[in-house]
Amino acid sequence: MTPDIFKSWRHSLGLSQEAAAKALGLSRGSILLYEAGRRRGDDSRPVTIPLAVQLAMAAIAHGLGPWSIPSS
Repeated sequence: MTPDIFKSWRHSLGLSQEAAAKALGLSRGSILLYEAGRRRGDDSRPVTIPLAVQLAMAAIAHGLGPWSIPSS
């Protein structure tokens, strides 16, 4: 996933960076770095958005919340 796709996801849902961070369980700083395509510090390698974050993004886009086991 590219930084532009990540940002497009956030915009398509009308989420601020802060709201996206809260929905994904991340810091706002992580959102900023994902959207900029950078890592923390002097690391010049491109950022990789973890699969778990990508899956959470899909769940949020489809209106799903955290997994819970139905009570019997």
